[in-house]
Amino acid sequence: MNQEKLREAVANGETSLGIEFGSTRIKAVLIDRAFNAIATGSYEWENQLKDGYWTYDQEDIIAGMQTAYREMKREVQDRFGITLSKVGSIGFSAMMHGYMAFDDQGRLLVPFRTWRNATTGEAARKLTEVFQFNIPERWSIAHLYQAILNGEEHVPRIDNLTTLAGYIHWLLTGKRAIGIGDASGIFPIDEATRDYNQRMIRQFEELIADRGYPWKLQDLLPKVYLAGEEAGTLTEEGAKMLDPDGDLVPGIPLCPPEGDAGTGMVATNSVRKRTGNISVGTSVFAMIVLERELSKVYPEIDMVTTPSGDPVAMVHANNCSSDLNAWMDLFREFAEAMGYGVDAGKLYSVLLNKALEADADGGGLLSYGYLSGENITGFDQGRPLFVRSPKSKFNLANFMRTHLFTAFGALKIGMDILTKQEQVEIDGILAHGGLFKTPVVGQKLLAAALNVPVSVMSTAGEGGAWGMAILASYMINRDQGESLEDFLDKKVFLGVESTELAPDAEDVKGFETFIERYKAGLAIERAAVDHLLENGRA
Repeated sequence: MNQEKLREAVANGETSLGIEFGSTRIKAVLIDRAFNAIATGSYEWENQLKDGYWTYDQEDIIAGMQTAYREMKREVQDRFGITLSKVGSIGFSAMMHGYMAFDDQGRLLVPFRTWRNATTGEAARKLTEVFQFNIPERWSIAHLYQAILNGEEHVPRIDNLTTLAGYIHWLLTGKRAIGIGDASGIFPIDEATRDYNQRMIRQFEELIADRGYPWKLQDLLPKVYLAGEEAGTLTEEGAKMLDPDGDLVPGIPLCPPEGDAGTGMVATNSVRKRTGNISVGTSVFAMIVLERELSKVYPEIDMVTTPSGDPVAMVHANNCSSDLNAWMDLFREFAEAMGYGVDAGKLYSVLLNKALEADADGGGLLSYGYLSGENITGFDQGRPLFVRSPKSKFNLANFMRTHLFTAFGALKIGMDILTKQEQVEIDGILAHGGLFKTPVVGQKLLAAALNVPVSVMSTAGEGGAWGMAILASYMINRDQGESLEDFLDKKVFLGVESTELAPDAEDVKGFETFIERYKAGLAIERAAVDHLLENGRA
């Protein structure tokens, strides 16, 4: 499409907008009907540990959304010379799980408790036992039940609870809706009905019957929608909230709000059975679309769904790139102290590529990037550590390889359950996230960790916000009866370039050596948690 036709399409609202609230960035992506990103905007933010909970300020949620939208809108103005007022469809996505509870006046009862909190162990264990279904610590129902067990005073006043994506959707449409993928991180989904599991709803009600609360769980939960369904329209108040300049018109249809797991599946065309994707960021998670049920319940494996409701095994590790990024900042500080200004892209490229020069196992070095607890390895708190023996080969290449290896360490333990114990067949993994902006390195080492071919698509750099825009486009541009899988295969990803790297045998052997060191060294991490307080004092 030439520039003039594209300008006309944008002016006429022949576009779709996705906005995703990630753990470190809120990103807005506007796409055309050919699914190309034509304007983007973003807002950097960071979670805070307050009163023992990882959270984001409610005001920052709104301000960040407005900033990302404003930057995207400005890019439209700069590129096409028009003020954006119409969009064909909109969708919001965000970090899955967590806990946002509201009273009947719409007031947030306690600060947003994110997926990162490992404070619900007792509740998660009890619910897993009652349901005979794994309830991870991050899930909304675990947060609710833990608040009940804690006797928190806000619980009787709850009118509704939702996720971050559901909250934003509610603000802008007035509808308490949720996409089924995000819903599957609130409460278990019944694959047959594609709705909350009613048996487990009843079991939960029986579990808390003696508490005498004035609500029923079913009434607290947002309504579940499938991909392709309309989940509301932008209200006048919502339009002004998203675009305080007042240019955006109300009445725009919104697709179901989704979690970042679902948008990752869409962004990597990984919604068919035997496919999978891995999203790498502050946390790392793998999503494998299953052909059959697992043989038993595993606490390391979450059972969630695609945006269409198909069952997915999810391996979610709370920690991934944060500690690596902290080391990068230290190297940047050193360069600046030496009088050299360093471009961030070049810094990452140079240092990550050093990992390709390393010993296959990282030279005997060991690190844990546990800024928070890690559910897969059984930690409710974390202490970032770097450890070596006197005989370790301590050089920059091994140092960088070790930090990349450890970013995938907990994930590897969970994935081995699927591939080695359950014999789950995976044709290939598609990876996305900022780590893969540096070509080859992360892809090569991830393939070694999982012993599976890993692909990166040319579109994956836009990440979940682009995936959310695709879901919004699917709602208004799909053919009658067209499945999400076919829409992605035949329209969105037709002709899209990707690069695949097969696992290298020497790298695989090196990672297996490293992961045994990683498992054995968990006792060191445990000692650090037990003896080093979060403020660094013993």
